[in-house]
Amino acid sequence: MPLFTSIDDAKSRLAGTGYLVDEGLATVVFLGDALGKPILLEGPAGTGKTELAKAVAEATGAKLVRLQCYEGLDEARALYEWNYRKQLLRIQAAQGSDGADSWSELQDDIFSEEFLLARPLLTAIRQQGPTVLLVDETDKADVEVEGLLLEVLSEFQVTVPELGTIVATHRPFVVLTSNATRELSEALKRRCLYAHVDYPDATRELAIVMSRVPEVAEQLAIELVRAVRAMRALDLRKAPSVAETIDWARAMQALGVEELTDAVVEQTLGVVVKHEPDRQRVRDQLGLGASQ
Repeated sequence: MPLFTSIDDAKSRLAGTGYLVDEGLATVVFLGDALGKPILLEGPAGTGKTELAKAVAEATGAKLVRLQCYEGLDEARALYEWNYRKQLLRIQAAQGSDGADSWSELQDDIFSEEFLLARPLLTAIRQQGPTVLLVDETDKADVEVEGLLLEVLSEFQVTVPELGTIVATHRPFVVLTSNATRELSEALKRRCLYAHVDYPDATRELAIVMSRVPEVAEQLAIELVRAVRAMRALDLRKAPSVAETIDWARAMQALGVEELTDAVVEQTLGVVVKHEPDRQRVRDQLGLGASQ
């Protein structure tokens, strides 16, 4: 059963979670569900790629399974591994018993479901209900992991030699994200629907802030969005994300602030700018606060 009935349905239900998408991204989400194909979201860090997968899960009541990629990630951590400690205890227990099991019987025992540790990919394949599989920051993983993803995402099945082939009874909705720190393989891209996710324009970012922090005054939200967008235009080590714009609005609420003065900006700049050289560059190059 599909998660979404139409593009408008995807757009409105995601908006219900506070995640606002444009027509293009809503179309990719709908088609990913309708065609049963993974979607690859590529773009700068902090543009809401990961949040989209979370929003899909929330909007549809699906279980979210996340594989966080990193350098050195291997098959055991991505797919499955055996509980070697528990297996060893079982072997020791059998050796210490009077009626010791034969090795073939013991082997069948220790390579059974009881000793299998399912990692995110296998966990998603085995889910019986609606599932969103998030493969986050795919570009940080080694090329070998891409090969593993190709195998799993092509057939939505996993072969465990000792147990046989496990086929998904309910195909997960798959979201892969990439910050484009390296080029992903053409083979992986070919299996996915693609969307480039950039920072939203000022109007949509304002709408996002007002949706997530409805208590903030609209004029203050406008000033916050304008300030953040000015910061992104600088050559910062880390540009402020949309999530940090939202955090800044929440900080204003917590402080009871109604106007973005220079003093308030200086006091709260650490909410959106996380490196001291960036903070200095913002101070030097931007006139923020009441003068805007």
